[in-house]
Amino acid sequence: MAKSRQHVSNQDASLSPTAGRSREWEGPSRWSEYLNLQVTSPMTSRSHRNLNSDGQAQSSSGSHKGLNMQYVVQLTQVAEGLMAKMYRLNQILDYPDSLSNVYSEAFWKAGVFPNCPRICVLLSKKFPEHHSKLQLERIDKVALDALHESAEVHLQSLEPWVQLLLDLMAFREQALRLILDLSSTVITLLPHQNSLILHAFMDLFCSFVRVNLFSEKMPRKMMLQMYNLLHAMSRNDRDCDFYHRLVQFIDSYDPPLKGLHEDLNFVSPRIGEVLEAVGPIIFLSTDTRKLRNEGFLSPFHPRYPDILTNSAHPMRAQDLANVTSYREWVLLGYLVCPDELLRVTSIDIALVVLKENLVLPLFRDEYVLLHEDYQLYVLPRILETKKMAKSGRTKQKEADLEYSVAKQVEKMIRIWTGKETYPFTKTNVTILQCEVHEQAILSCDSIHRERRILLKQEIGRMVLFFTDQPSLLAPNIQMVFSALALAQCEVLWYFQQVGIASPKSKTARIIPVDIDPSDPTIGFLLDGMDRLCCLVRKYIAAIRGYALSYLSSCAGRIRFLLGTPGMVALDLDANLKGLLQKIIQHLESIPKPQGENISAITCNLSELRKDWLSILMIVTSARSSINIRHLEKATVSTGKEGLLSEGNSAYNWSRCVDELESQLSKHGSLRKLYFYHQHLAAVFRNTMFGPEGRPQHCCAWLGVASSFPECASSIVPEEITKIGRDAVLYVESLIESIMGGLEGLINILDSEGGFGTLEMQLLPEQAAVFMNYASRVSIPSSKLQRGAAGFLLPGHESYPENNNSIKMLEAAMQRLTNLCSVLNDMEPICVLNHVFVLREYMRECILGNFRRRLLTALKTDNDLQRPSVLESLLHRHISIVHLAEQHISMDLTQGIREVLLSEAFSGPVSSLHLFEKPEDLNTGSAAEAVCNWYIENIVKDISGAGILFAPVHKCFKSTRPVGGYFAESVTDLRELQSFVRIFGGYGVDRLDRMMKEHTAALLNCIDTSLRSNREVLEAVAASMHSGDRTEREAYLRQIVDMDTIIGFCIQAGQALAFDQLLAEAAGAVLEEGVPLIYSLLAGVVKHLPDEIPEKKEIRRMRVVANSVNLVSDHDSEWVRLILEEVGGTNDGSWSLLPYLFAAFMTSNIWSSTAFNVDTGGFNNNIHGLARCISAVIAGSEFVRLEREHQQKSSLSNGHVAETFDSEIQSRLSAEASIKSAMQIFVKFSSAIILDSWSEANRSHLVPKLIFLDQLSEISSYLPRSSLEPHVPYSILRSLYGQYYANSPSAQLALLSMSPRHSPAVSLAHASPGFRQPRGDSTPQSAATDSGYFRGSSTYSQEHSYMPDSGTIRGSDGRHRNVRRSGPLDYSSSRSKVKNVEGSTSGSTGPSPLPRFAVSRSGPISYK
Repeated sequence: MAKSRQHVSNQDASLSPTAGRSREWEGPSRWSEYLNLQVTSPMTSRSHRNLNSDGQAQSSSGSHKGLNMQYVVQLTQVAEGLMAKMYRLNQILDYPDSLSNVYSEAFWKAGVFPNCPRICVLLSKKFPEHHSKLQLERIDKVALDALHESAEVHLQSLEPWVQLLLDLMAFREQALRLILDLSSTVITLLPHQNSLILHAFMDLFCSFVRVNLFSEKMPRKMMLQMYNLLHAMSRNDRDCDFYHRLVQFIDSYDPPLKGLHEDLNFVSPRIGEVLEAVGPIIFLSTDTRKLRNEGFLSPFHPRYPDILTNSAHPMRAQDLANVTSYREWVLLGYLVCPDELLRVTSIDIALVVLKENLVLPLFRDEYVLLHEDYQLYVLPRILETKKMAKSGRTKQKEADLEYSVAKQVEKMIRIWTGKETYPFTKTNVTILQCEVHEQAILSCDSIHRERRILLKQEIGRMVLFFTDQPSLLAPNIQMVFSALALAQCEVLWYFQQVGIASPKSKTARIIPVDIDPSDPTIGFLLDGMDRLCCLVRKYIAAIRGYALSYLSSCAGRIRFLLGTPGMVALDLDANLKGLLQKIIQHLESIPKPQGENISAITCNLSELRKDWLSILMIVTSARSSINIRHLEKATVSTGKEGLLSEGNSAYNWSRCVDELESQLSKHGSLRKLYFYHQHLAAVFRNTMFGPEGRPQHCCAWLGVASSFPECASSIVPEEITKIGRDAVLYVESLIESIMGGLEGLINILDSEGGFGTLEMQLLPEQAAVFMNYASRVSIPSSKLQRGAAGFLLPGHESYPENNNSIKMLEAAMQRLTNLCSVLNDMEPICVLNHVFVLREYMRECILGNFRRRLLTALKTDNDLQRPSVLESLLHRHISIVHLAEQHISMDLTQGIREVLLSEAFSGPVSSLHLFEKPEDLNTGSAAEAVCNWYIENIVKDISGAGILFAPVHKCFKSTRPVGGYFAESVTDLRELQSFVRIFGGYGVDRLDRMMKEHTAALLNCIDTSLRSNREVLEAVAASMHSGDRTEREAYLRQIVDMDTIIGFCIQAGQALAFDQLLAEAAGAVLEEGVPLIYSLLAGVVKHLPDEIPEKKEIRRMRVVANSVNLVSDHDSEWVRLILEEVGGTNDGSWSLLPYLFAAFMTSNIWSSTAFNVDTGGFNNNIHGLARCISAVIAGSEFVRLEREHQQKSSLSNGHVAETFDSEIQSRLSAEASIKSAMQIFVKFSSAIILDSWSEANRSHLVPKLIFLDQLSEISSYLPRSSLEPHVPYSILRSLYGQYYANSPSAQLALLSMSPRHSPAVSLAHASPGFRQPRGDSTPQSAATDSGYFRGSSTYSQEHSYMPDSGTIRGSDGRHRNVRRSGPLDYSSSRSKVKNVEGSTSGSTGPSPLPRFAVSRSGPISYK
């Protein structure tokens, strides 16, 4: 506390009245806090930068007659700093409403004021009464006691803001003194004579007015009263030293306009003169017809287009660059100097400006309601003047004129700020306030819309002209600055004033802007300004060269003017004469531009401008013996431009040499839009992709953010961080919107209403149905506009009613290509230390959208999408990406490959180069989802859809849809080939790995069953070999969980069948895509040595060949690989495997088994058991022999003595062992089958016999000759003959159609939904694919028929048991069923066994 007291006492000493007065008279040193820091503000004008850069211009002149313009500029900068501090305080206090004394909760929690609302509000309301007279203890005794305890803390929190009040008071006194001094000493303040000093003077004047108007938004009364109360509590009831002066200052400026009227009364006439002088430029800026017709903003003469350089109105066109400042002068000037409205021309000037503005901007986004203030503070002064003039009309003539003018001013204010019919009384003020904006809104919105349209057209033509004729940009650079300034004014006006309504309180915050999506002019203006600035920066060397040439020629003209008789006759003092000679020296020392070396010229002309400014300070002062009028009279008589005109032109052109970037920033910068960046983003989203939006405008919307950090004031350090963060967030928000629009355009083209309408093609089935329909109806097919089944015919988009959709597609394509081209060519956007490269964002957007579309297209409303449909959708999307890629300088195709790779494989990159994949390797989500679906729904059939493998059609079938499709729609070779093309080898590996894991679990169950039933199986084997039927049957009944093991084996067979289909599809894709590699691999496989154990490289090659179906026995190799990985068959119980499989013939599953002619399999997938038996027996024998070889090698201590012949011998022994095991199985299973047959129970006999025949066909180790001794072929031939004779396929073959379709597929990608009703009791889905049944031994295995492609591909005799004979060769029904297209359902038909009784050969001979 002692430390804080000392600090306060020191502060008090520094703020004592004596100290205050001493600081007050110190001049600029008083404001070191504001001047030592570089204050960056949008209000910094041209005169600020240049006059301030002159340094001690006056002192260098050495004359007391000059004006201290440096102090003018410094005080203007101080005003910016003061307003920045007040703005920050309002932010901290949550924008308080000090007029109505309404404060939010955040106000009291900000820590500036004590949280004592009742005491604080009372002190504010009772201002300027002293706190000792208010009996505060009666208001809130508890809060008052708390203030006593923490007075020091609250005093310190208020000190910096009370210091701000002192600064405001000191600024008011010093600025007012300087304004009065300038207005009384400057000879002329006309824009065409003394524009530099005029702008400096008016900038100070406007800053003075804005600071005092802005101070009303700050709780000044509460701040001072509360500080004095706390000071009295901690200083023995003694008021602070500056209390009474601040009370007087605040009271005199309550409201601020009252004090401004009194303080500025003496400078009012000079302000009136200035406003009258700038009136013609303001009139010109509002006359859009004159601007357009007379070409003020056109680089060529409007009436003489051949004259490219427009010199019709050079000065007026240059003055248009300052029209924004002129309008501000008018609004503020007549507001604080209302008597100047009584001038004759002032009415028209004020009328023009008032009817196009709703608010008066103060600082950044703070404002006051313009018309309300005119009603409350200007109109009473006019009425008073009118009353005085009316009373003196009989005494003097001038009073009559004054009365007439006052009446016109009153009418003007009432019309444009309220209703004319209301008299100005206190009771009608509220009504006027509510209607203040309605009149102005009706006029200003249309005025500014017309002006924006004009600027859009003029700037657009200007950009095209200067792009085509860049050499004319330099002579017309001032015109470019004027166009930029006008566009800047219109853009800022749009966000400052559109949407403003009359609030109940003057300090109410802005109502959100009402966005008009149909008004895209803001985007056009931003784009035009951006392109103009880019042109200026591009040809900056040419502009500098032109300016240097002008200055070089100007030196001769000024030297001539100084030598005229009039100038010689003037008695110039030595100082002024020396300054004029220095101007000539500066101009003559300018380097001459030669050739292409202009950009290398470095020229600093600040000394030239400083010396010319020193001359102006001397000759415009009333204290100087030689003034501006003398110089004009002495030089204008030559008939050329006067000395001052030449000097001012040289001053302006010199800025195009070394300050062109600052000029461009002043007129073309839109940094003020930061304070409206939320509304800016809203307008962008509503107009960018609207009907009139242009994609190329997005660059300008983004580029605005680069200048946002310039709004930060260094006097408030935290602003730099906050504004920078907001600018980055703004850019990110706009980029997100742009990328969302880009994504939307791609998705529009990728929709069924986009390119999908152009891809409508009739599939062969659809075309056949339509032709069949057209042939049956009487209407010619040419008159049919739609298909019979409701699907659209090719060419439907050419009908007139579909023109709009085609136009929509063309517009979307045009916008997409334009947007891609613009974003690709856009320069990086730099915001502080952030760099945004739009090309990279665009690449991430396109690839990210492709990834999302891939994941979305994977699933339909019901379930998985068909791979062929998915492939078609991806091709369509990729074609759109390729369309965009033509306008982007980066490889998107490589990115698409990366996306597809990441969705198929997501492990570490190093794992891509390893053959042995890690166990915990993860894959992409897309491939994972598809693989899981196939495993769960096809291999495992967890949904119970009755999944059956159809060997004839090489696909799986289902009794009901799996999700949205029947199983055959997603498992035939065409669909699996699409899967392979989408996900590549990594997707195939993942699906293969998942099936291996599933199969490994099933093989583990077999191993467990062998171990648990080992003793029983040994007894069964012994009884089988001994021929004891009774003992065998007794032991067979002791086998545990036989039906469960059979189910596992059937699932394993399902997995084997699916994996072979997958391998065949992968091989077909490999052969199609890289036929040379495929043929090389096929040739290598034929020459791989058959040895046990195989070398690592040979094993790897065989595994690769097996994955593309180039190995003769795919199933056994696959099971062998699984057993090697899991370490199976390491127990002697596996030698009992044939006996376990033979025992399956006693299962009850055969009682419900029936053979299906159409599918070539059984109704309960028991044919999968045959595949499992063949593969497991062969694979286990290979693994067992390899393990035995390894054990022998380990026992011989690594000295391997086996030769090549012994390796071959081991291979032959393995095959012999497999054949032996298969023969054991066939022998004992056929014995069990025939022994269990009887007249009363013969239903299971037929499927068992066919099962054995299918096993013989599947296994390359079970030739037909091995089966013949046990099951004569004549029996099988009779069985097949009966099945085919009773099958309805032959009768329905010609009438049926290929129903590869699903109810979930759209007509654009699927066959029409026509199916014949199921005609028998077997619940099978529609048959697919043309082709006839490949019987047990009739169809040659040298060839495999591919129904989808309609081709027959030889298998190069890979199968070992090529059999060309079979029951179909002898069947009378062969001719009927050959080339069957398919049937609607399979049929088991009546049991053929009753006919065996009369057959001459059959099972009865075995009985």
